[in-house]
Amino acid sequence: MSGQLPSYVLWLMAAMAFMGYALGSVPFGLILTNLGGAGDLRSIGSGNIGATNVLRTGRKDLAAATLGLDAAKGFLAVLIAWVMTSPDYSDHTASLAALAAVVGHCFPIFLGFRGGKGVATGLGALLALSPITGLLGCAVWLAVAKATRISSAGALAAFVAMPVVILALYGFSFQNSPKPMATLLISILVIARHHENISRILRGTESRIGQKKD
Repeated sequence: MSGQLPSYVLWLMAAMAFMGYALGSVPFGLILTNLGGAGDLRSIGSGNIGATNVLRTGRKDLAAATLGLDAAKGFLAVLIAWVMTSPDYSDHTASLAALAAVVGHCFPIFLGFRGGKGVATGLGALLALSPITGLLGCAVWLAVAKATRISSAGALAAFVAMPVVILALYGFSFQNSPKPMATLLISILVIARHHENISRILRGTESRIGQKKD
C-alpha cells in the first residue's frame, strides 16, 4: 500500500487504539486475586499485577487464569481491529490496537497508570498479529524460563527474538507492513519495563520461579 491513509481510516485507527488501550487496562491479576481472597496483589511480592506475581500468592490457578486473560485481551484487541477494518487497512488498525493493548496493560487508567510489564498481553497481541512470530516468542519464553528458572529472563529473550523474527518475515518498511514497527515498539516497551529485572539478573539477585519474594 502507498500514499496517505484516508481520513476515515485514521478515525478508525484512533477508535481501535482507544479500544485496545481500554482492553489492555483491565487488571485481571488484581481482580482475580481480590475475588479469590488472595489479598491486594500490589502489596505482595514485587507489587506487579501480572501472572508471575500472582504466582507468589501460592495460587497457581489464579496465576494461570491471569496469564490466560492478560494474553486474551491482547489477542482480542487485534482480532476486533481486524474484524472492524477492510482488508486494505486491517494491518494498520490491528498493529495499532496491539501496541495500545500493551500500553494499556503497562499504564492502566484504572490504576493510576501503574500497571504490569506487558509480557502476556504482548505475547497475546503478537500471536494474533503474526502467529509465527508469537509462537516462536512463546517457545523462547518457555525454554529460557525453564532453563534459568527466571521468568523475566524468558520474557526478555522472547521480546528480543520477536522483532528479529518479524523483520525476517516482512522486512522493515511501513508501507509493506506496519507489523514489524508495532512489534519493535511493543518489545522496546516490555524490555524497558523490565529495567529493574535486568539489573537484578546482572547482579545475580533476580528471583527464581517458585520463590515468594524478589
